[in-house]
Amino acid sequence: MSEGLEAIRRALECDPVLYESVVRTDRAWEGRIFSVELLEVELSDGSRDAREVVRHHGGAGVVAVMGGRVCLVKQYRVALGRMTLEIPAGKVDPSEPRDVCAARELTEETGLVAERLELLTESYGAPGFTNEHTSVYFAHGLTQGEAALDEGEFLNVVWVPLTDALEAIRAGLIDDAKTVSGILAAKAYGML
Repeated sequence: MSEGLEAIRRALECDPVLYESVVRTDRAWEGRIFSVELLEVELSDGSRDAREVVRHHGGAGVVAVMGGRVCLVKQYRVALGRMTLEIPAGKVDPSEPRDVCAARELTEETGLVAERLELLTESYGAPGFTNEHTSVYFAHGLTQGEAALDEGEFLNVVWVPLTDALEAIRAGLIDDAKTVSGILAAKAYGML
């Protein structure tokens, strides 16, 4: 029998043996989207070690479904050197509410307007080296409007049958983390 969420909350409480105290921070690089910090940390045994941390404002995305099809955007991702299929998403501007970012990106990239967004999942994609936090929402009450892509943004909207999207996730064809977690969470929560 499950111990419930309270046991999980207790497991996440700070453990002094595992805690790392930051004793020095140097900003190594700062760009438009993220910055890199070099940290010196003191471990519980008194030794010191180095950490490299990417600081990022995070992102938000939307699982949008109409007529049994999920809305994905096809984009070339230069970091991967290939095309991807992803849910509409983008980076959160400093001090911007995450749901506002999600709604903005949905409309900018696809022209879709959601009557209401419901939070599906929040995650840290690589907590070992970045604080990038992604929120994924489910869109309710969709209507079609006009897309307004950002300058330098090129993508195609692709409507994929839900069963095909789930198969593509399993086959590794859809492999973007926010897209996988968002679609699977929507399925697990009975929204698909």
